[in-house]
Amino acid sequence: MNVALILVILVVLLLTGTPISIALGMTVLTFLALFSSFSIDTVDIVSQRLFTGLESFAIMAVPFFVLSGTFLTDGGIARRIIRFALALVGWMHGGLAIAAILACTFFATISGSSPATVVAIGSIMLPAMIRQGYPKRFSVGVITTSGSLGILIPPSIVMIIYAVSTSESAGKLFIAGIVPGILLAAVLMLVTYVTARRKNFPTLPRASGREIWESFKDAFWGLMLMVIVMGGIYGGIFTPTEVAAVSAVYAFIAAVFIYRGLKLRKVPKVLLSAANTSAMLLYIITNAILFSFLLTSEQIPQVLSQWVVEQHLSPWMFLMAVNVALLVAGQFMEPSSIILILAPLLVPIARNLGIDPIHLGVIMTVNMEIGMIHPPVGLNLFVASHIAKMGLTEVSIACLPWVFVLLAYLILITYVPAVSLWLPTLLY
Repeated sequence: MNVALILVILVVLLLTGTPISIALGMTVLTFLALFSSFSIDTVDIVSQRLFTGLESFAIMAVPFFVLSGTFLTDGGIARRIIRFALALVGWMHGGLAIAAILACTFFATISGSSPATVVAIGSIMLPAMIRQGYPKRFSVGVITTSGSLGILIPPSIVMIIYAVSTSESAGKLFIAGIVPGILLAAVLMLVTYVTARRKNFPTLPRASGREIWESFKDAFWGLMLMVIVMGGIYGGIFTPTEVAAVSAVYAFIAAVFIYRGLKLRKVPKVLLSAANTSAMLLYIITNAILFSFLLTSEQIPQVLSQWVVEQHLSPWMFLMAVNVALLVAGQFMEPSSIILILAPLLVPIARNLGIDPIHLGVIMTVNMEIGMIHPPVGLNLFVASHIAKMGLTEVSIACLPWVFVLLAYLILITYVPAVSLWLPTLLY
């Protein structure tokens, strides 16, 4: 009964256009006021949860990675990474599109954000692809879809939020995202190559060894951030939160003093932009933690877990139901909100069924990737629409074939857990 009441309150608030962060908090207050023993002690508990919800070391990684990504986007580092990617694969069939996917892969490993990846790579590669004679819809679909790698390949802000909401290891999640991220990039490149060869898309001249070396040297300091992030976590030198702080400092030095793509006088503007984005994310997280507290206090995860057990659902049936629920939710909510609301409910059930929470985290992240390129609220669609000067409907149509590619990939990730768990098991 309490489950239904809480969901009804939340859905009604969302249907009235209430922002998701406020809707989560208002759901908690409404339920406590109308359907619970509301007292001064309850008010004190709610207040404490609001202020203590962010007292997590892992959450500190969010603003640092946001700041790092902002420095990288504004500091000209993306342009150098693109040049290196073009030198490596530009000569292949569909080389410009494949280079865009490779550049998104590189940039994803140092930004942790999907929209930032689309902006940084798409603003340069999209006009270049259209000038070279690639169909505009195909170009937009490639950029929008490959930009979603930003939340799968570590460091991933979505994975950090999953770790915080489920008390799982962010380091393990980062390691678990490496193989699926590389595999997805390879799948996107393969589909692009086959399409380009069949439709005879243009190619670029093969770069000489000297050109590859020069482009690598030019991109070296940007690519080094990838080594610092992954090497620091893999080698046990930094925790994910510490490596986020290190990456922000390194990105500042690289953008301002090494590449000089960002003037010192513009740094305050970059800091303000990163602060605005971080405040928005942290406010959502705070209210979602409060919502999670309500669910736990009402023992809803335990009730749902017991219900699933009584239905005798097998693990594969449960995972299929999870994917359907996440795909539906992805059409109406952004990834952070979905993770914060559903992860605390799903993880206890998954544990009871013998499903590794790390595997579930990767599955949820891939679902979030699909939601990023699916209307009506796919964030990457809005970003790509702005860059390409196309309507949202046209961008959605351009991404539709890629949605089916990601759905096939989701089935693989869901039912072959070794793809996600092989590397964490090896290292931990």
